[in-house]
Amino acid sequence: MQPLLSINDLSVDFIAESGITNALKNISLNVNRGEVVALVGESGSGKSVTSLSVLQLLPSPPARYSSGEIIFSEDGKQNINLLHRNSYEMQDVRGNKIAMIFQEPMTSLNPVLTCGDQVMEAILLHKKVPKETARQKTLEWFEKVKLPDPAGIFNRYPHQLSGGQKQRVMIAMAMCCEPALLICDEPTTALDVTVQKTILQLIKELQQQSGMGVIFITHDLGVVAEIADRAVVMYKGEIVEQNTVKNIFNSPQHPYTKALLACRPVNHERGKRLPVVSDFMEELRTEMAKNIISTERPLYTPVSTEILMSAENLSVWFPVKRSLFGKSQSYTKAVDSVSFDVFKGETLGLVGESGCGKTTLGRTLLRLIEPTTGKITYNGNNLTAKKRDELHSLRKEIQIIFQDPYSSLNPRITIGSAIAEPMKVHGLF
Repeated sequence: MQPLLSINDLSVDFIAESGITNALKNISLNVNRGEVVALVGESGSGKSVTSLSVLQLLPSPPARYSSGEIIFSEDGKQNINLLHRNSYEMQDVRGNKIAMIFQEPMTSLNPVLTCGDQVMEAILLHKKVPKETARQKTLEWFEKVKLPDPAGIFNRYPHQLSGGQKQRVMIAMAMCCEPALLICDEPTTALDVTVQKTILQLIKELQQQSGMGVIFITHDLGVVAEIADRAVVMYKGEIVEQNTVKNIFNSPQHPYTKALLACRPVNHERGKRLPVVSDFMEELRTEMAKNIISTERPLYTPVSTEILMSAENLSVWFPVKRSLFGKSQSYTKAVDSVSFDVFKGETLGLVGESGCGKTTLGRTLLRLIEPTTGKITYNGNNLTAKKRDELHSLRKEIQIIFQDPYSSLNPRITIGSAIAEPMKVHGLF
């Protein structure tokens, strides 16, 4: 029988003023019904370009399909070359016959629509059912993806959910039209280990129930071992090896595959240097040698006994229900009476599963979220007592690196301008 999806001799280029970048170079792979195929490789290897090509989601220009075909056969009889379909014809495919779960749910979900309305929208678009039927089907899918309080989640906005809950909403949206092929673009990368495992189990469970084919994109070989039937290893836009997961792990053939397996921390003996991919690839060793800045080890900085920052009985409560006159009747206690000290020269780790309050606490320390009660002290300054304009001078001393670079970087300005902007704001040049 014809495979569910066949990618044959596909090449994709990106055209820019500086020249042409060959993102994919004559790749070929098949996905069968009921099979999970993992695309494995480091960042920039072509995994996401491959998946976006299937749904024609690459912007053209600058993207150009220079060769190949992508054949989709939903029933095993009729073959459709997706690259020959126009935008209107692809509307019936996207989200209906082929669905996709993206890496970062916060940038994938619409912030001005409730989670329930967004899933309903997909059902109403493709299934042509009454609104009440679509609502009921949405609630059923929220139950299937094991969201707590489906009716409550239905009326909440994405920013009111934890990362794991948002990803479950994305899975419900992708699965609600029962697609023949599901593409998962690193759907667990932004999640903690506990939530990651449950999401993987959920995807595998739904796949087995529906019999759909799955393309699972990841750089994590542990995820491949847990969820995939076959693995396709990509490197610099090419497929260097593809085989069953068992054979990939037990008998890797290509040096890059061997490198990926050898560089897993799970195999590493404490006290010895962890191998890196460049140890196994001659071309990478040469490239790395050109870019080494220093071989000197940084000086050890001892932890001081002087407190740099402290939180005292810090609480952040969000109202979830209001009375007729706007008075809050119930709250979600995102952070509840937390106290800790951070000493100079110390690294303090905040550990916990998705939704436990780590991110809320971090944002509150910078007053990006206002605390409900409690006190934040930095270098003897009471941050909770300061007005917004008084915090300006402290912003350059207390910084945050956000989880998702896609939603943190302004797409309208260059990387150089983005880096220079805070230095200009604080008068550093």
